Amino acid sequence: MFSMRFMHWLRNRLTAVVVAVVFVLSVAYPAVVYFTRERIGPLAFIGLAELLLLLRLLTLPATQARDWRPALLGALLLLPLLAVLDAGLASRFYPVLLSLVFATVFTLSLWRPPSLIERLARLRHGDLPPEGQVYCRRLTIVWATWLFANAVIAAALALAGADDYWALWTGLVSYIVMGALFAGDYLLRQTIYRFFGRA
Repeated sequence: MFSMRFMHWLRNRLTAVVVAVVFVLSVAYPAVVYFTRERIGPLAFIGLAELLLLLRLLTLPATQARDWRPALLGALLLLPLLAVLDAGLASRFYPVLLSLVFATVFTLSLWRPPSLIERLARLRHGDLPPEGQVYCRRLTIVWATWLFANAVIAAALALAGADDYWALWTGLVSYIVMGALFAGDYLLRQTIYRFFGRA
């Protein structure tokens, strides 16, 4: 019994470490590509991107696998196909594909309610009133729209060969926009939860 609990604890800890490493490497990916592109070939970056996508796939919680697996598998298959056509371009498409994966999952959840943000909200707040469900659906639409727009902008910069702007957008500006969305959501939720009579 103890050994089973220990193994379960160890597996959870290792998964958490892998998820954290994947997150850090994903954020750092544009900077790594930009600053080392003269010394490291594009195939190395493509390999890193494939590894990061694979690790995301392997560390999916069972409760999220149905929603995330198809999109991640699609990205895993699309990147090598793109590499055959243009390895340099493919090395810059990891942020594009990652944004498309998230956008796809957010969008599909609108057709398979509850919306993704409502599912996350219910983990913390349990039952949501109808107003809360509407808010979560609208917020899911906002995030899906932003993620698709982010993918389009990153793809356009990659296709244009604008490495400076690509690195700036994918490594900094897009995260500033996401931070602003999180902050705006937080402020709105404080007002909305008070309106719902929530703490």
